[in-house]
Amino acid sequence: MKNFRNYTPEKYSSSDFQKIEEGIYRTKNPYSGISDREIFVTSLSFEMEPECYGEEDASPRNLTQVPIEGILDEFSLFVTDFYDSLNETSEITCYQEFGSFDLSNIQKLRMLIGKRFYAVPYIDEDDGEEYYNMVME
Repeated sequence: MKNFRNYTPEKYSSSDFQKIEEGIYRTKNPYSGISDREIFVTSLSFEMEPECYGEEDASPRNLTQVPIEGILDEFSLFVTDFYDSLNETSEITCYQEFGSFDLSNIQKLRMLIGKRFYAVPYIDEDDGEEYYNMVME
């Protein structure tokens, strides 16, 4: 994944979202029943890199599991909006909203803006299985 940029959707201008700092908003958790606590969200646009491990069939309509799960795990996040209509009509740029109960997780995620984030596979010497590490550059 590369060319991370801030994306500010129209919905952030509604009273349901309170701006905390540039690109970060506080809102209700969209997953009712899990927790009634408010969450912090940010939206990013980026490009998938089909030549990279785990992104081989990637496109805005097919956000592949490996780099997305890597982001979620690395920054302790969850996806709060998939922006289906934007991703359906875009040829290159992907859109995603990420959420967390912890403001610092969202702040760390935003450090990806202007950078690349991708998986590098390796074979574990003990079990012979393939795993991957996430790299930010």
